[in-house]
Amino acid sequence: MKKVCIQGTGSFIPERMVPNSYFESLVNTSNEWIVSRTGISERRMVLPGQALSDLAVPAAEKALEMAGLSPPELDLIIIGTSTADMPSPSAGCIVQHRIGAKKAVAFDVNAACPGFIYGLAVAQKFMQDGSHQHVLVVGGEIVSHRTDFQDRNTCVLFGDGAGAVVLGRQTRKGEGELLSTRIYSDGDLWGLLNVPGGGSLNPPTHEMIDQRLQYVKMKGNEVFKHAVRSMAEASKAALEECGIAGRQIDWFIPHQANIRIIESVA
Repeated sequence: MKKVCIQGTGSFIPERMVPNSYFESLVNTSNEWIVSRTGISERRMVLPGQALSDLAVPAAEKALEMAGLSPPELDLIIIGTSTADMPSPSAGCIVQHRIGAKKAVAFDVNAACPGFIYGLAVAQKFMQDGSHQHVLVVGGEIVSHRTDFQDRNTCVLFGDGAGAVVLGRQTRKGEGELLSTRIYSDGDLWGLLNVPGGGSLNPPTHEMIDQRLQYVKMKGNEVFKHAVRSMAEASKAALEECGIAGRQIDWFIPHQANIRIIESVA
């Protein structure tokens, strides 16, 4: 199989910075409580009118610039997100239009927390068979639009932002090579973390909004337990595939979880 390497990276976060003190007037919490349990002291949130593509596009442009590529050279665009601009078309199509990647196939992968890793794994498969040369993968979320600011257990956890990579062929040994990916799913746990409203099960209605079903619902203790187990298992499997021991790892960079999950997995 053909090798795949990361040729460029980019990121973008909104200007609006929201400190922990913001939540003290909304729910029963404090900066000390939030930091001790999550490790979070601030997060970025979009301004009114900003959409997912407004974050994804500048992140993509930075990654393309680092890679030395122009948008028309892209063969494929994959956006990992659960908060696209609208239900249809995909955020991938909107990003394709906005950056001018005319020949790129574009679609979304909706996997929430591991969405970027899912997108990376899918891109890797497309490239390994030789059918695609240059691929843009973006992971981005605007969770603040789905945050219930009356729920002290979830409102402090989430922020908005986007990160992007441009993938290409391996050019020199060890230069940015994507060594292995591992992705898993367990649909039995769907009820632990979800947004129950807004889809075909609970379509948008006044009743749905009154019940606040458009917001993130989470069973925190159960999510913690399963997140630590599954992230550790996936990390070990990925390391085993490429023959690297855990003690050799210098950087461990997960999705936006919390400090307790991150430290437990590491």
